[in-house]
Amino acid sequence: MKKGKVGDDNEPPTYLEATAGYGEMEAQFAFDDKTIRRTFIRKVYAILMVQLLVTVGITLSMAFMMGFMSSFYNTTSVVLCLGITALVCLSVTIFSFQSKIDVTSCEGVLFSLCMVMLLCAITISIVVPFGYVPWLHAIYAVGGAILFTLFLAFDTQLLLGNKRYSISPEEYIFATLSIYLDIIYLFSFLLQIMGGGRE
Repeated sequence: MKKGKVGDDNEPPTYLEATAGYGEMEAQFAFDDKTIRRTFIRKVYAILMVQLLVTVGITLSMAFMMGFMSSFYNTTSVVLCLGITALVCLSVTIFSFQSKIDVTSCEGVLFSLCMVMLLCAITISIVVPFGYVPWLHAIYAVGGAILFTLFLAFDTQLLLGNKRYSISPEEYIFATLSIYLDIIYLFSFLLQIMGGGRE
């Protein structure tokens, strides 16, 4: 077995030789990341649209067949809340795509607001047996609508992946369910605020 001499061709490459072509690889990976992220966003929104259409279809069929929704809320208020929810979702999505504000770094604020909502729910559950307090319920509903609007912005920015935190493109089911639940909760709190109950 022959030992190599110092200075022969078995020396490791220099830094410049080793990093030659790295810029091209970096540009290629950046392009792939953008393509993967766009595909991920399209997949999430496609699944979300199907979920929302099925949900609205079931709600409308229940309203017409059994009178379920109409027994609790005015049809006008339900349709109005659907429209407001759609406008809020569109506004939050545009905000999330365009804004430089990083909502994903505010998870502590969202957690604190969740704790406030929990304390409000406990307070309402203690007060309600002694008599219904409309203004307390209204404050709770407004707080819930604001909280889930913020959660919608948080989850949308996680989906985009251009802020402090992001969701992996492999977790498209989790991303879809997160946004779907934000929208459903937002609608339910808006319905509590605006849904005039039937007498």
